Amino acid sequence: MKKFVLAVAALALTAGASMAQTVRIATEGAYPPYNLVNDQGQVDGFEVALGNELCKRAQLDCTWVKNDWDSIIPNLVSGNYDAIMAAMSINEERKASIDFTQNYLPPAPSSYIALTPDADLKGGVIAAQTGTVQAAYIAQTGATMLEFATIDEVIAAVRNGEADAGFGDHEVLRPSVEESQDLQFVGDQVSLDEGIGVGLRKSDAELKAKLNDAIAAMKADGSLNALIAKWFGDKAQLHE
Repeated sequence: MKKFVLAVAALALTAGASMAQTVRIATEGAYPPYNLVNDQGQVDGFEVALGNELCKRAQLDCTWVKNDWDSIIPNLVSGNYDAIMAAMSINEERKASIDFTQNYLPPAPSSYIALTPDADLKGGVIAAQTGTVQAAYIAQTGATMLEFATIDEVIAAVRNGEADAGFGDHEVLRPSVEESQDLQFVGDQVSLDEGIGVGLRKSDAELKAKLNDAIAAMKADGSLNALIAKWFGDKAQLHE
């Protein structure tokens, strides 16, 4: 009888595990410390660590998909995966085509980098990553914009003189500035978005609710701020 009860219990656990919703999460893998590819060739970074914890709390069976930034929204809408965690800022333009959870990172500033403090930010050539809120902002200024597929190419364009300055997420640019002998922050910081959240199809209301509950729980117990500080350092902007 005891063996029978144990067998039934094991079967129930197996059935429960098999019923967990499978969720495929896309990330770029080229935007550290948000997301990156580690030495083992696996996606890693703040968002992978966060996504895994959210899935655990929401009882979701999650897998990761690496996708280039410029096609990451179209491939979500097409059903190639179910969610995006790729440092994607929440703004009105993106909300027209996809939905978002509440933010898991609060609104953060964008910054200019250059080789000299007198770089022409208003009428010069400014490099930005294509498809970002930073690129959209530069397009509305009087500057000439050069768009690149990755933030590394943006930084390289500044270093090789192709661009007078680069414009991007402050936390992504900060390590390059702090570790270099040439790059520096110039001009004023700019706030552009509502924070960063999980991108979802508009039809996935149930998944959105599960992820929102998990994000809210991590904010409430302090574990989200702890994870932010771990990946972005003591100067990182935290949730209040």
